Amino acid sequence: MSDRTILVWFRNDLRIHDNEILLEAVRKADKVLPVYCFDPYYFQQTASGASKTGSFRARFLLEAVADLRKNLQGYGAELIIRIGNPAEIIPQLAGQYQVNEVYHHREVAYEETAKSEEVEAALWKLRLNLKHFIGHTMYHKEDLPFPIKDIPDSFAVFKKKVERDSNVRPCVPTPEHIYTPDIAEAGELPTLQQLGLNQPVDDVRATNYFQGGETAALVQLHKYFSKTDLAVKAKGKAGIITNTSKLSPWLAVGCISPRQVYWEIFKHNDAQSSMLKLELLWRDYFRFMFKKHGQKFIQAKVTEETGAANNENFDKWAAGKTGIPFIDACMHELNATGYICNQCRQIVATYLVNDLKADWIKGAAYFEEKLIDYSPASNWGNWAFIAGVNDAKVSKYTIAAIPQKELDTKSDFVTTWESSPVDEAGDLVGV
Repeated sequence: MSDRTILVWFRNDLRIHDNEILLEAVRKADKVLPVYCFDPYYFQQTASGASKTGSFRARFLLEAVADLRKNLQGYGAELIIRIGNPAEIIPQLAGQYQVNEVYHHREVAYEETAKSEEVEAALWKLRLNLKHFIGHTMYHKEDLPFPIKDIPDSFAVFKKKVERDSNVRPCVPTPEHIYTPDIAEAGELPTLQQLGLNQPVDDVRATNYFQGGETAALVQLHKYFSKTDLAVKAKGKAGIITNTSKLSPWLAVGCISPRQVYWEIFKHNDAQSSMLKLELLWRDYFRFMFKKHGQKFIQAKVTEETGAANNENFDKWAAGKTGIPFIDACMHELNATGYICNQCRQIVATYLVNDLKADWIKGAAYFEEKLIDYSPASNWGNWAFIAGVNDAKVSKYTIAAIPQKELDTKSDFVTTWESSPVDEAGDLVGV
């Protein structure tokens, strides 16, 4: 009898720990075929000429995939890396390695689910099943106190019922060993240039460097919850900007799971940890809202105040040239590093929508390109929330804001980031 082989299609789950599809594949098959595809769709230019994926996030992703390969090799396995459409590559590999079934984690946003459907249709032609798993949320869908169609649209109601009536599952065990078939050609990790991007310039003012991969994610998790780190956390407004967990880049591509973070929160149970749990719950909420409503959740509301006339305001906002010190500092940091804290994101988004009367969709698309921790549901859900498209007008959870006088005040943060990103020659770096 021939060996049973399961292909594990890695997407935004680039880890070995708490990875149900990997564990189930090891348990159900004799051989596991781990695969990652760099899909050119996500590295194309948009209609506006911007990159769909910016260079900071692309570099982080390359590092995360390289770390996944290294970690898999430590378990006796190998990661196949390919550049191309998964709907073509997955079936080809399935035929080459006599795969019996394909596992992957289900996504919720339109582009990602469309890609899953494309792969599923291609596999059906080979009479192969694409098995869907759920693993991107803190609370498992099956453990919610209501079916998806009845999930409360109000975040406050959602939070109250979930925290009262649901529990977070334990992390799944890590495989002891992973057996792969004899792999003829594992494939090389592509370069940024092969993906159509330039090497990002690391700004000397940046206090954080985000190294992609599960290894770095676990280091950051430990660092954030270490007693030494907690003891020196700043207080007040400065602390909000500088002392967030900064786990979001790793969460976005699944180098660490929300459950892993939750159980660390459970161990510490302090005020700082409670805020982190709230952020994870917002993340769950946006994913479940996409699951419930699809694209309708972020359906744009066309108004006379938004349109081409505000393109100039948008361009000033994006370049950090609004003349408002705090807003400009946030945008300069975003353009220079690919990262700003959640409070800064809400403040600059609110300013674009409410003060500049610009199109929130352009703002969301700009964040999609620039953010190193871009996640479709969180990004577009947050922007729609701020624009009043979904739950914002009835939620007791207010959008982050600071008084106008503080927007204009010179703080250490503003002083650091008041100028645009510059390269070593002192020339302005294009944004």
